Amino acid sequence: MPSENVRISGHIIDSLILPKILDEVMDLDGTFEILSLAIGKRKTDPSTARLTVSARSQHALQMILRRLARLGATPESVQDAQLVRARKDGVFPASFYSTTNLPTFVRYHDRWIPVRSIEMDCGIVVNAEGPKAICIPMARVKRGDLLVCGSTGIKVAPLERSRHREVFQFMHSAVSPEKPKAQLIAGLAREMRVIKRAKRKILVVAGPALIHTGGGPYLERLITAGWADVLFAGNGLATHDIESALFGTALGVDLKRGTPTRDGHDHHMRAINTIRDCGGIRQAVRRRLLTKGVMHACVTHRVPFVLAGSIRDDGPLPDVITDVLVAQDVMRQHLLGVGMALMISSTLHAIATGNLLPATVKVVCVDINPAVVTKLSDRGTFQGIGIVSDAASFLRELCSALKLR
Repeated sequence: MPSENVRISGHIIDSLILPKILDEVMDLDGTFEILSLAIGKRKTDPSTARLTVSARSQHALQMILRRLARLGATPESVQDAQLVRARKDGVFPASFYSTTNLPTFVRYHDRWIPVRSIEMDCGIVVNAEGPKAICIPMARVKRGDLLVCGSTGIKVAPLERSRHREVFQFMHSAVSPEKPKAQLIAGLAREMRVIKRAKRKILVVAGPALIHTGGGPYLERLITAGWADVLFAGNGLATHDIESALFGTALGVDLKRGTPTRDGHDHHMRAINTIRDCGGIRQAVRRRLLTKGVMHACVTHRVPFVLAGSIRDDGPLPDVITDVLVAQDVMRQHLLGVGMALMISSTLHAIATGNLLPATVKVVCVDINPAVVTKLSDRGTFQGIGIVSDAASFLRELCSALKLR
């Protein structure tokens, strides 16, 4: 029966990494024998386990080892990663290694080298200069690039449970409309202060419902006070924010009274047309046609924003990037240094951003629909918390917790 010895080290007991590994082996019809287990006696002490993993065939064993590698289990018979050259632009070799968003290392010339810019669902290119390993999306691979293939020579560092009491645990532990939101938001405010003290950035990913529910002024307050360093959104949020600044409505609904206005259905188109006539959002701010709102705050406080387009966009605004591959690349450029992402009332943009984020970035997903929060976790973004709430209520509580008036 084919077998392989593997080693796992870290906080593998209280983070449930070891039980997950044993479950994976059994779920894939393999067997295991624990050769040794040394458990740390203090909070800071790592634990180490050695296992023999066996399977009915070499193919089945390799499948198990690939799954265990994503949980941090490394074979004791370490080999360099298998490298295969891409035959075409935009096409990975057939046996390419598909990345997770966890910290990843590649064995190259008997050395473990970290993979830069890690994100999920990509490949890994190895460059002999340095040497260095770089995470690369499929559309950006070039013919002749050396891609990591198979599972040999790959090491992944799994997320471990925090050794300190904090609001962030795994997403599924907090997704419930019955969770005490005030305590969660107060804890989130504390974490935001920690992020800023560490000189890390806070990213806000927002959908147009944030404006419709009356949350725009609160997000504007966060930007003005320096609690939002980057904004990812689409044509919808920017358009309705500008509509509210110019006409006091969002989708024709008066934001103060909550009632439709006469002929208000075309306000969003008139807002787009005004900005297009100016040449863009920044130009409208400079000309003092746009004097308030989220987009105005971004411009005046030099907070970069990326507006990614979709097939349903009206206009769109001149600032919207309509090529999705270009939009992804621009978003990646702004993720450097991000320590926390607030994803508020946005399904598609939240999932898209989650796919780009390394697992080390803390994520908060806020939506009135619990299914949205769960969907983000199901797509692989599990390193955060979910809060079931409408955008305006959440942002109002967050501003209060941050003592913003």
